[in-house]
Amino acid sequence: MKKPLTRIAVVAGAGAAAFAMAVAPASAVPSTVWTVTPSPANFTATNVGNIVLTANIPMTCTTSSASGTMASATGNPATVANINAINFGTSGAPCTSILGNITTTSITPWTVVAQDYTASTGVTKGYVGNVKANVTAGACAFTVQGKASATYTNSTGVLAVNSVSGELSVTAASGCGTLVTTATKPTFKGNYAVKVTGTSTIPTIVGSNP
Repeated sequence: MKKPLTRIAVVAGAGAAAFAMAVAPASAVPSTVWTVTPSPANFTATNVGNIVLTANIPMTCTTSSASGTMASATGNPATVANINAINFGTSGAPCTSILGNITTTSITPWTVVAQDYTASTGVTKGYVGNVKANVTAGACAFTVQGKASATYTNSTGVLAVNSVSGELSVTAASGCGTLVTTATKPTFKGNYAVKVTGTSTIPTIVGSNP
């Protein structure tokens, strides 16, 4: 009786494994449809807390603002917004560093790119792309270029920029000595509250699959 029972057990085990595979949930599929509401629309964004650019030394801005356009998109990654203007500091509240006041001239458009969406939290992960800016601090001048990782949260309307080393690079530098060179890997961190232009409406981004 041992052999038949063993054979039955093996067959039953294989059947159970096959059933488990059949009912197991499929792995998450990246979103390819991005619904921006409203779309198309213009937006404005203002900083929440300090904005910090670090290129071996921290450069802090207490005020920063941006504006641009947003629209639904398809694909992955997908551009869901264009930042057509972004300013760091003002004449009355300039960005500062140990080298003195900082002047930053942004070369736009930058982009907001969506890559992943979590429905339970309403958070889209992606990055701010096509970043390029000329930075001057006293005699030191350099150009930053690349992208910066970011998330957007529908419930708060906050675009949180939190780049990691290697995403941005210094493509040119002069008058900075060894402090800032083309080997420097800058980081860009800060939060922006986004609203539909001229309103208090918080736009939303939702990722899905067709």
